[in-house]
Amino acid sequence: MTFTLTHIDHVQLAAPPNSESEARHFFGTVLGLTEVEKPESLKKRGGVWFEFGSYQLHIGVEPAFSPAKKAHPGFYVKNIPGVERIYVDDPFGNRMEFLEKVSLPFSN
Repeated sequence: MTFTLTHIDHVQLAAPPNSESEARHFFGTVLGLTEVEKPESLKKRGGVWFEFGSYQLHIGVEPAFSPAKKAHPGFYVKNIPGVERIYVDDPFGNRMEFLEKVSLPFSN
């Protein structure tokens, strides 16, 4: 059997139990992502899902939570003046990278 990967459907970050409100504030309000409803069969696990463009970001609850300090999603953004990339932690300590393609004044 052969197969071909076509694109990423979603990225999942872990969060501690009962952190859905914080996730909604940070990812929904601060970053402006749109919350999407989880499938009924997964709601009992907790967490919250968001989307932007054709991508989803899932925040999953992990009882023995430990933040990802090295592994991280990288997001392209527009309009972070004077910055090509920045790293921030979400409210739970997970590392996230935001980068912008910056063209040099002498490039085409």
